[in-house]
Amino acid sequence: MYLQNLQQDEIFVPSEMKSLKSLTQMESRRGLENAIISNGKIVNVVSNSYGHIPNQLFFKKAEEMLTDAGLNYHKRTINKNDRSFITDFIIDDKSQFTVKNDKDLILPMLRFKNSYDGSEKTSGHFGFYRKVCSNGLHVSQAEIEFSIKHSKNNTDLIMPRLNNLFEKFLDNEFYTITKKFDKMKEFKIIDAQEFVKAVLDKTKLFRYECSDKNSDPSKKSREVIEILNYEALLLNEEPNLWLGYNAFNAVLHHTLKKTFGQQERLDKKLFDEVYAMS
Repeated sequence: MYLQNLQQDEIFVPSEMKSLKSLTQMESRRGLENAIISNGKIVNVVSNSYGHIPNQLFFKKAEEMLTDAGLNYHKRTINKNDRSFITDFIIDDKSQFTVKNDKDLILPMLRFKNSYDGSEKTSGHFGFYRKVCSNGLHVSQAEIEFSIKHSKNNTDLIMPRLNNLFEKFLDNEFYTITKKFDKMKEFKIIDAQEFVKAVLDKTKLFRYECSDKNSDPSKKSREVIEILNYEALLLNEEPNLWLGYNAFNAVLHHTLKKTFGQQERLDKKLFDEVYAMS
């Protein structure tokens, strides 16, 4: 169901690098000579040595990697304010895994990031896509290395061959980390509120209580508990650490206002803290 309804933002928005002098008829100081314009808005000011990498170049080259490797995939695109962008390629083939429940499907995922405001490094990494909640899980450590050669008038992006990288990821990380998913599934959560409070005490992701004077669970805390209980009902099983981690993951990606990079770092921190409970 989710693979047919993936987010499809427009990421190929018009963009260009123009000199500030041409825009303002004023001199600019050294190191701040040019403006990056995205969809009609100035989103960054950069030096003459900066090489602007348009999404059309980066994401289309990334997609060519998957096509050349002969992989079947579904694509999800996210645009944050015409400033930062991702494309997730969810690999839909025999390399899939269920977490001790046929309805809980995990697929390999490749995420590529680019930004026009400097908030994200132009990069790619492996991760996981969980079909039940349509979230991307970024607990993988495998990065995709490529080189960017840029000068004032020329930007060249050299991508690696994906075949060996993907096979290496499957062999070294995909099946190793999914064993951790299974282990987390074995540990039941007896008290959802105590679980959420314990994780928040460790991660400081957000505040558990409503306020200093009200110790009831905050709106975000209640959202985690509701997602945890809903997924347990959906999958016809008791709440467990795996579902607990994913409930936090859902709130991290859909409720909290974080950059893509912050989401990835916090996701790994959440995973490590919840896994430690097992």
